[in-house]
Amino acid sequence: MSLGYKCDSVTFSCTLDGMTPLDEALGRERRYHDTCRAALAAMVDGAQEHVVTGEQVSASGADAEVLGYQLRSRAKEMRELPDAPLFFGRLDFDAHAPEAGDHRGQRYHVGRLRITEHPSAPPLVVDWRAPVSRAFYQAGVRDPQGVAVRRRFGWAPGSRGDSADLTGLEDEHLLAPDGPDGPDGPDGPDARDAAPAGRSRILTGEIERPRVGPMRDIAATIQPEQDDLVRAGLAESVCVQGAPGTGKTAVGLHRAAYLLYTHPQRIQRSGLLILGPNRTFLRYIAEVLPSLGETGVRQSTVLDEIARQPVRSLDTDAAAAVKHDARMARVLRRALYARVRSRAEPLAVPDGSYRWRVPAGDLDRIVADVRAEEPPYGTGRERVRARAVRHIQEQAERRAGPVGNAWLQRISRARPVSAFVDAVWPRARPEEVLAELLADAGALAAAADGILSPQEQKDLLWTRPPRSHKSAESAKSAESAKPVKPVKPVKSVRWTAADLVLLDELAGLIERPAGYGHIVVDEAQDLSPMECRAIARRADFGSLTVLGDLAQGTTPWAARTWKAQLAHLGEPDTAVTALTTGFRVPQAIVALANRVLAGLDVDVPPARSLRGDGEVTVHRVRDVAAGTVDAVRRALTREGSVGVVVADAAADRVHAALTGAGVAAAGPDELGARVTVVPATLAKGLEYDHVVAVEPADIVTAEERGMHRLYVVLTRAVSRLDVVCGGGGLPWEGGA
Repeated sequence: MSLGYKCDSVTFSCTLDGMTPLDEALGRERRYHDTCRAALAAMVDGAQEHVVTGEQVSASGADAEVLGYQLRSRAKEMRELPDAPLFFGRLDFDAHAPEAGDHRGQRYHVGRLRITEHPSAPPLVVDWRAPVSRAFYQAGVRDPQGVAVRRRFGWAPGSRGDSADLTGLEDEHLLAPDGPDGPDGPDGPDARDAAPAGRSRILTGEIERPRVGPMRDIAATIQPEQDDLVRAGLAESVCVQGAPGTGKTAVGLHRAAYLLYTHPQRIQRSGLLILGPNRTFLRYIAEVLPSLGETGVRQSTVLDEIARQPVRSLDTDAAAAVKHDARMARVLRRALYARVRSRAEPLAVPDGSYRWRVPAGDLDRIVADVRAEEPPYGTGRERVRARAVRHIQEQAERRAGPVGNAWLQRISRARPVSAFVDAVWPRARPEEVLAELLADAGALAAAADGILSPQEQKDLLWTRPPRSHKSAESAKSAESAKPVKPVKPVKSVRWTAADLVLLDELAGLIERPAGYGHIVVDEAQDLSPMECRAIARRADFGSLTVLGDLAQGTTPWAARTWKAQLAHLGEPDTAVTALTTGFRVPQAIVALANRVLAGLDVDVPPARSLRGDGEVTVHRVRDVAAGTVDAVRRALTREGSVGVVVADAAADRVHAALTGAGVAAAGPDELGARVTVVPATLAKGLEYDHVVAVEPADIVTAEERGMHRLYVVLTRAVSRLDVVCGGGGLPWEGGA
């Protein structure tokens, strides 16, 4: 007698004659998991013991501080590891396959971090990022890579790592069995009869499993094409054009975890930065890296990274468009370097009873040479000082022999030298330069001549400068006939978000900012050219992972091509990899999204889905609020999260309608809620099992790139999509 044994969406063929092979295999794996759990607990205790021991080590103050920091950080990371299953897969290498190399005959459990009973002992669990683990994601029947059996484990949804939650397993035999029991011997059932051809049921169940709350990691479900991107080298920048549901964000986060694992010292020394489109999105992805054992990574937005001043005002659309344009970089450089000027008189520096002189012509050559070298503005200022002092030093050494450091420092700090440097290469602060540019039509005209049109210059100028924004009285320098107008920044200046981008450009011209070893940029299609430049400055000596979808570009300056966007990011030669196969968004929803995609002005291939399921239902109603409530109530009869996505202006109204009808609904910042009301402009990057899209026509008409926004909204659903609309037509019907 046989029985269909179903657990965690996986069906096994078993017998009822006593203990089945599946029961035996599950029992062994559960006991093994208990062993791993005990070993991990010992690792956590050991990390804390190292802190206590390290504090008693005799060493210099600096060395002791570094050692203590490293030990405390490691102990903290170990203590904060989230409770979760300790492995999700297993690799059994064939004992005779040459391609298995040193792993012939070995068995490895694969999990999110390495677990061992002793640092020198073989690991009980290998980290998914370790070289040996790559076969778990890449091996197949056509290229088994020496793997005889690949086993996947099914865990109960939401498991915190209790061994009893291990509810299923599935073996994939990649090499011919070595005997009647296969290479696994009597260890488990021949799951080739259990899994559908070419597709793991456990894998499919994990990918499609409903979710509520923050994004989770995909270490157990990484696909071969995703794995290639994750494991790209540190020096290599990558760009992923990812259709909805292809896992591009997860790929970027796992690439970050992989680089931290593979190059810990280099990355930790210079840092790793994750840039998201908004703080809601960052909260959504915040738990992925900690779940992989990686903490201490900076997760931020571009605006947060460049926030020199608080944002206290809004630009007009026209002004914002000009400020985000790449041409502004040339305007700002001109405005900054317009402060540099020639010297009309020689320099005289007293030295005791003697006076050293440097002719005006020599000083002009020093300034011209430094400017031609194009160093950061602040560096150029110090180079001018150093070369003027060197000119004096050469005179002194010809007259009396070598001079000492004390003499050089005294001459360098001499008042005439400082006055000379201030005159020809004045100090500059970004706020001063930008305030003068936006307040003074003449200064802007001089800097923007031949770059911006008269109308664009007019759009930029402050119509009413801040009350206390005053230029100091114009004074003619003794060294130059050109008036100098220093402008002092004041607290009453109300900077806009676009101003911060310009201030960052100026700050980068004055002094090179500290960079990161690697930066992951998500939703990169929405960045303006000037925002891209801000990122590029921080990646001068590092690499980038650029993620996005041109079809989801919703800002007025959204990229039309990756070639242009990568050039702004300082990586013009980076290859673009397209991910078009969706694993999460089902075919029914992808088909509707592709209808919208056909009307967008982007060169993006249509997406496809491996999932043949999914539901799309259009509700034409007289009362949109009541229709939305009904749709949400129907969605709540099914498993998973519900996202109610509406035009921004209607968010409060829809939230009130749901609350009034007794449906508890949260805002987008409240992760883990069953029902969430999401303004359309915050939906990007988020994901819900069931989406109720309210009045698509209002979403489209709310902004210039409204059809792109609608494309984003429709692709937030990973199981079911309800569209609620009033009497008007649907935006995609016109092109149907």
